[in-house]
Amino acid sequence: MFLGSEALAAGTVNRYQLRTQYDAIHRNVYTRRGRTLTPADKAVAAWLWSGRRGVVAGLSAAALRGSRWIDTAAPAELNQVSRSSPAGILIHSDRLWPDEVSLVRGIEVTTPARTAFDLGRRKGITTAVIRVDALLQATDLKIVDVAALLLRHKGVRGTVALHRVLDLADPGAESPQETRLRLLLTAEGLRPSHTQIEVFDHGFLVGRLDMGWPQWKVGVQYDGFQHWTDPQQRARDIDQDVAYGDLGWRIVRVGADLMRYRQASVVGRTLAALRAAGAPY
Repeated sequence: MFLGSEALAAGTVNRYQLRTQYDAIHRNVYTRRGRTLTPADKAVAAWLWSGRRGVVAGLSAAALRGSRWIDTAAPAELNQVSRSSPAGILIHSDRLWPDEVSLVRGIEVTTPARTAFDLGRRKGITTAVIRVDALLQATDLKIVDVAALLLRHKGVRGTVALHRVLDLADPGAESPQETRLRLLLTAEGLRPSHTQIEVFDHGFLVGRLDMGWPQWKVGVQYDGFQHWTDPQQRARDIDQDVAYGDLGWRIVRVGADLMRYRQASVVGRTLAALRAAGAPY
């Protein structure tokens, strides 16, 4: 991505090339024709549109810091004084302290803590937790770093929701569905004590469980589409479950159908496994 005026001045493109070989994303901001923009690409394009003066914020900041699972249809987000913007850019004018901004690829971006502070205050607890989980996964962010901003920005809208989001967030979630599964169990009083549990047999790694209770040797796995449609993956899962069972583990496997239509079954199976293991539920 580049500014058309700069490329023309430098002689790297001429007006005919700019018109025929590149697409205008925003006024004076171009990319090669036909390129599909990622959320990170949109963030860079918005920053260029601002004259390199805006601070990349919100979902755009999360994208530049490596967060996954960001909706490609979401607008780019900037923090700057001017609120006017073209379609595809969402402008915020929030107060940012100097230590709430740092450089990514030479671009001013809200820090992981400030980004989580902003995303965690938005409507929709589940979506907010998914976004904070993803940021925890992608960076070295710690919950305590975000909590410190709550003290700094007392009275800012959405802080009540953010307290709840931070209580529910977990760096062990590796997909939105894992977050949703953890939140489902938590809502029923079955919050897993650990996430990403590595299980070993005489020093050899048997596998890693998405979440569970090592004390009771109960694990819960969210299996994506490939776990049910790929015969080789399915065979590996069956062999792995045998190995877990030999070590005394009880495994509850959850797929998309259970999560969407039979959540009571997910809770019931997990509760039955815990009780069979002697857990006081």
